[in-house]
Amino acid sequence: MTNMTTTTFPTMRQLVEIPSGDGAHHHFLNHLATVKVGAGDSVSGMNAVEFTAPKGFGPPLHVHREEDELMYVVDGTIRLEFGDDVVRAQAGSMVSLPCGIPHTFQVESDTARFVTIASGRRSEPSFDRFVTALGTEIADEQLPAPIEIDPGHVAAVCADHGIEVLGPPPAPLG
Repeated sequence: MTNMTTTTFPTMRQLVEIPSGDGAHHHFLNHLATVKVGAGDSVSGMNAVEFTAPKGFGPPLHVHREEDELMYVVDGTIRLEFGDDVVRAQAGSMVSLPCGIPHTFQVESDTARFVTIASGRRSEPSFDRFVTALGTEIADEQLPAPIEIDPGHVAAVCADHGIEVLGPPPAPLG
């Protein structure tokens, strides 16, 4: 279900402080995504999205064709996979996710909170617009109840935003 939203949020064309808890909140692939700063029409396309995800959450294996990402882990532990390389990022860790490198990740702690900053070429809509398109806007900052996810729909929305799904999400934690 694609969500077309009318919520506005700061863009990279503005100097603004976004307080904790503020932003455009979305239920997004069974976790909470809060767009803190949108790319707007900035040349770099830089944007920032904060995520809160439950244990075991992980996106499908994918590659970003347009944007580099930085992931800063605010709280929790996240295992990231880049081919045969595995990194376990804990609170305070910053991980670089270069454009064109297939990756996935999985939350290993009870929950994890992390911020993704994305920036890059602009022939496709930015990552914050992907979150808005695939998520369902909500008023309050809260984790969603799990729902069935349509992988075909996810792959189609990803493709519209310069992201290619290459495989399934990580296996459930044991």
